Amino acid sequence: MPHQTVLEYRHYRYLKIALLVIVTSIAAYVFQDAPVGRYGGTPVGYALGIAAAAVVFWLMWFGVRKRQYTGSKTTLQGWLSAHVYLGAALIIITTLHAAFQVGWNIHTLAYLLLLIVIASGFFGVYAYLRFPTMQTNNLGDETLNAVLLRIGDLDKEAQRLVMTLPDKFNQAVQQSVQYTLIGGSVRNQLRLKHPDCPTNKAIPILEDQTNKAELNIEQAQTLHALYSVMLRKQKAVVRARRDIRFRAMMQVWLYVHVPLSFCLLAALIAHIISVFFYW
Repeated sequence: MPHQTVLEYRHYRYLKIALLVIVTSIAAYVFQDAPVGRYGGTPVGYALGIAAAAVVFWLMWFGVRKRQYTGSKTTLQGWLSAHVYLGAALIIITTLHAAFQVGWNIHTLAYLLLLIVIASGFFGVYAYLRFPTMQTNNLGDETLNAVLLRIGDLDKEAQRLVMTLPDKFNQAVQQSVQYTLIGGSVRNQLRLKHPDCPTNKAIPILEDQTNKAELNIEQAQTLHALYSVMLRKQKAVVRARRDIRFRAMMQVWLYVHVPLSFCLLAALIAHIISVFFYW
């Protein structure tokens, strides 16, 4: 049986359900009897609002459900598929509930937070579908730990080779060994390029023809071997940084999506209270 992504789960079961919900919501909105106009306080407006709130509370439950391994007939993949499609359907349902009316109030705040949470969810879907493949393409059959160990071995080889070379080469290699950063702060983990990387700076020094002129034949051969080692290290460092970046992006996404979801929940509760007690 071919592998199905969460979007394809059970032949797009939850996409079909979400489309049915959207079509029903649009039909109810368009064909409602609204002599005083369409707004959130009409019977259809209330029904759409209740449906949207129910979906939001259900989606929030996913954070609890994904930590449970028993007690449900629905697979985790099914829950995630429903989470994605019903979450996307909320864009239509809540917009119709608001009747396209916005203002400077708690109601619009809840609506905007909902859109932001959904947008961050779209990125999460992309990341979970694409990043594992991109990580595999980046590392191949290796693991991150294996790449890091290989970088350490290359550093030892580079230090051995550079011992018979002039100080300018020795200094460049030692800078690369001691100060090449892999990981570190969140900012460094997310960076695509590291222009100040000492390994990147060492490569031009090793390939500079003016620096090679003062070498004898044996030293020139050693420098050639050292240059090859440093190129391999540079490629390994890039691969390690790229893998760490994928991991960091997923962690940062969770640190954004989850708190925003709770902010949305708080705004939604305030919206509901204000509607029932002050309107």
